[in-house]
Amino acid sequence: MSKRHLLAIFSNFHEAEAAVKELRNSSIKGFDANQDLIVKSPIEHPEVEEFLGNKPVYVQWFTLCGALTGGLLAFFLISGSQANFFDQVKGGKPVVPFPPNFVLTYEMFILGGVYISILGFLICAGLPARRSPLYSSKVSEDQIGILVKTDEESAGVLKGIFTKHEALEIQEEAGK
Repeated sequence: MSKRHLLAIFSNFHEAEAAVKELRNSSIKGFDANQDLIVKSPIEHPEVEEFLGNKPVYVQWFTLCGALTGGLLAFFLISGSQANFFDQVKGGKPVVPFPPNFVLTYEMFILGGVYISILGFLICAGLPARRSPLYSSKVSEDQIGILVKTDEESAGVLKGIFTKHEALEIQEEAGK
């Protein structure tokens, strides 16, 4: 089934909000508001989170896994390399001294957490990504854009919703 991209440009934030709320509350075949709807704006609108709804955040799980993996890997590598010299005379010292190992393990907890957090951010943000199929420089200046992806049959219904809410311009591009 062929997908079609629509970009509606609004000059009034409240009309764009009403259009998004109607899109989220309607059940249009071939359109899922959670995955196929993107709101673009040149400035931050705190109200956007209210009408788009909460989206799950997974970066903190990447941070936790990275920190634990980095710390455990560092501890076992350091301890393993020290334990390989067990036949050398240590003068009553333990084969694997814990206090100095904890300092290096702590450093690797931080390093692993930071590196995997950056990687997790890039994955969760969908970067690197292909550019949006439709673009209008008006969205960069002072207007709000709503980009939707839908089936061929539903494009007319979405255009009707956009015109009902006084969209200034509706751009359309056939997908693949």
